[in-house]
Amino acid sequence: MNALAPLPALLAEEAWLADRLAAPGGLPALPAEQMQRAAAALGAMSLERAVVAAEALTDAGRADAAIALYKGWAGLRPAMAEAAPAWFNLGVLLAGTGDPAQAAIAYGNALALRPGLHQAVVNLGLALEAQGRKEEALATWRRALPDAEMRRTLHNHVGRMLEDQGRLEEAVAELRASLLLAPDQPDVQQHLVHLRQRLCAWPSLSAGLPDLPEEVLAANAGPLGALALFDDPARQRDVAAAWIARKVPPAPARLAPARGYPHARIRLGYLSSDFCRHAMSFLIAEVLERHDRDAFEVFGYCNSPEDGSDIRARVVAALDHHVPVRALSDEAAARRIRADEIDILVDLNGLTRGARPGVLRWKPAPVQATYLGYIGPVPIPELDWLISDAVAIPPGEGAHYAPAPLHVEGCFQANDGREPALPTVSRAGEGLPEGAFVFCCFSHHYKITPELFFTWLEILANAPDAVLWLVDDGPGSRRALTERWLARGLAPERLIFAPRVDPARYRARMALADLFLDTTPYNAGTVASDALRMGLPLLTLAGRAFAARMATSLLTAMEMPECIAADLPDYATRAVAFAREPARHAALRGRLAAGAWRRTLGDAAGFTRRLEDAYRRVRLAPG
Repeated sequence: MNALAPLPALLAEEAWLADRLAAPGGLPALPAEQMQRAAAALGAMSLERAVVAAEALTDAGRADAAIALYKGWAGLRPAMAEAAPAWFNLGVLLAGTGDPAQAAIAYGNALALRPGLHQAVVNLGLALEAQGRKEEALATWRRALPDAEMRRTLHNHVGRMLEDQGRLEEAVAELRASLLLAPDQPDVQQHLVHLRQRLCAWPSLSAGLPDLPEEVLAANAGPLGALALFDDPARQRDVAAAWIARKVPPAPARLAPARGYPHARIRLGYLSSDFCRHAMSFLIAEVLERHDRDAFEVFGYCNSPEDGSDIRARVVAALDHHVPVRALSDEAAARRIRADEIDILVDLNGLTRGARPGVLRWKPAPVQATYLGYIGPVPIPELDWLISDAVAIPPGEGAHYAPAPLHVEGCFQANDGREPALPTVSRAGEGLPEGAFVFCCFSHHYKITPELFFTWLEILANAPDAVLWLVDDGPGSRRALTERWLARGLAPERLIFAPRVDPARYRARMALADLFLDTTPYNAGTVASDALRMGLPLLTLAGRAFAARMATSLLTAMEMPECIAADLPDYATRAVAFAREPARHAALRGRLAAGAWRRTLGDAAGFTRRLEDAYRRVRLAPG
């Protein structure tokens, strides 16, 4: 046998040892003094040093010596879990030298010491297969695999956690794997579709799942996803009804008296998980403050986290009674509402995150309405009203909604008329070109449809001095939108993503843009009002469903019909005209600068009176 090739000085002892171990007869054949030296060296050697030495030997062309070194090192540690990697590495070397039978033994030893070493399971199966022992290979792999139900469960949990962490593309892969194992999982289908919407992975309903055609995924898209998929209130209602049937069973009893209560003041209860730093609270805070206390007593049933925010403190202070229900079951919360003899219970979540529809199913108040949180049908049988207006839900469309629309005079949307304290911002500070016409959209990317984005591309192609400024909604959607932008041949510097910032800066920087491009069929809501408040004109498309007519309602209240398009070609034409006709755009912006928002949408006192009039129309009281 040839002597070992020279090795680094660090490995001199290991080289001597490996040379002796690889000799015929191995360790037992050595003279006594060399055997004692070799055993001492093996016993003192760490796993890391053994691996380094074996890799150096292998690189030097002496796999036989590396094999002998691993055998000697692991043989002195027959019951120690730390020897498992050595047995695994030995198996790899033996398989590489064409000895699958010995490799299988090494992998088996590794698994005996560390059963969770999954790569050893894979390699053991391959070693058995190489010997023609195919049934044993299959049995080995099957023993290591969880059953299909467990794999499905694990994929779902991993996908859920990845989604919570914002790792959306990884979450999609996990949910697809789960659905390939078991297609009939409506909740998993819902999350997969919405993740694809958030990633701008179009078409959102084409997920490459052979057993799940688009119509099945559409039916299980979930309430939020449906608003951005379909401009059809009946279809939105059906999707929401299917979700409610799965998730919110009927309660065993109705708690409220059918005829109501004989209270002198109407007891008004608001149920919400968003009495915190959330858009809903920014909208409704002043309404809560301005309710007529001679006519109304205001209760807040709070399912919200305590986030220490100024807006939470303001909302809580505006309530006559702040009632935490976060720790209560649905039944306990409903019974508390019943004990307070609430005349009208207004749910401010609808079917959004944190909602408590199970409370509503107990019918704890004789009149129950849903408002502001979810802009679409909420077909819970115990709900009586969906608060809206005659523009957002025209009279002829009401039959497609559940519950029935309750129209507030004027615009349905509450707003806070207080003047916000805003920081100083500049185009340079926000990364915007000084002389460009800035189109913007600060809505979530799941609201962007392929038809809309391709319309935006045409607008920018026909307005060569303009840029498009979008909120940064994550790396996945940013990458997808950028790829389509570049494919259209538009310069990369004309697409700008704005990082998420605190509410004050978010509002302040809106004034830096020139035209807000609204999304459809799911319009901007709070964001649209914020844009108009900051003097930023907004262009929308009047659709059919409530969610597709939110901005139309806002603009109608402000008497700005020139900002309401009839279809996508009209939308594109108007956008290009505003960008290329400075006088036309300046006139529009001048109307906003003259206080149009404050006189209309920002008139919280007037809105509160109109909302209270709607409450009076539906209040039940014994005659």
